[in-house]
Amino acid sequence: MHVKKGDTVKILSGDDKGRTGKIIQAFPRQGKVVIEGMNTVKRHERPRKQGQKGQVVERPMPMYASKVKKI
Repeated sequence: MHVKKGDTVKILSGDDKGRTGKIIQAFPRQGKVVIEGMNTVKRHERPRKQGQKGQVVERPMPMYASKVKKI
């Protein structure tokens, strides 16, 4: 894989095309990377403790490393 954790990359395709960010996690076997603040999805979380409320959290999801370019 041509990128690793900590690298600054530019996204070449998708909804975040042209934006730059830092890689926070890499999955070499799957050929995917997680970029800080990019490719986010909303996940509904259940309340963990009694009295706590459920919430909607935005989380960055992995994307293929072939869609990014090292800067």
